[in-house]
Amino acid sequence: METWNLPEIETPKGSRSPVVLKSEDEARAVLIGLEPGQELGDHQVKEHAWVLVVHGRTRIRAGGEEIDAGTGTLAHFEPDERHSVSSDEGAKVLLLLAPWPGEGHYRGR
Repeated sequence: METWNLPEIETPKGSRSPVVLKSEDEARAVLIGLEPGQELGDHQVKEHAWVLVVHGRTRIRAGGEEIDAGTGTLAHFEPDERHSVSSDEGAKVLLLLAPWPGEGHYRGR
């Protein structure tokens, strides 16, 4: 068994230094800090993506919808679904991607 205490893991420099907690063929878990005013701009990924707000408040947008998401909120995005996550006050989010990598995901060499 592996465990992580997400609120205690440092995420210095916010979204510029995500912390990969685990990465294997089945899934990837990444902890991302959002400093006040930072965002994960409009983007899409090849995997199913789940975003869990670990701490703070975020604004999550997808498909013309927008929600104010606080601690404990879990959002799911289909592969290739465009979305964004931002925080005015700062937040910490857990990103789960599955399967990893998704079909069509470029991994380089």
